[in-house]
Amino acid sequence: MATYRTEGLGALGDPMRRAIFELVATGPRAVGELARQLPISRPAVSQHLKVLKEAGLVVDEAVGARRVYRVDPAGVAGLRAYLDMVWDRALAAFAAAAESEESS
Repeated sequence: MATYRTEGLGALGDPMRRAIFELVATGPRAVGELARQLPISRPAVSQHLKVLKEAGLVVDEAVGARRVYRVDPAGVAGLRAYLDMVWDRALAAFAAAAESEESS
């Protein structure tokens, strides 16, 4: 069985983390920029970004004195592959159930 990166599911379970991820998905953002757009402090934004980074959903780089975060395509691809696998299994189960129903 293939290995999928699913840590992102838990990381995105928090509404504020999901909001941060969605902002970063529109383009690279610094912590301060994110904090200005959200009802939480810079330290709180940093903590949420740390979780998103550990889950493989974002990466950061130093730009001068700031850290700029962007979506990690590899992490998102791993999460998407997992969801595609779950969806494919669900569709296969539905097809099997429909065929079984027709033959009854």
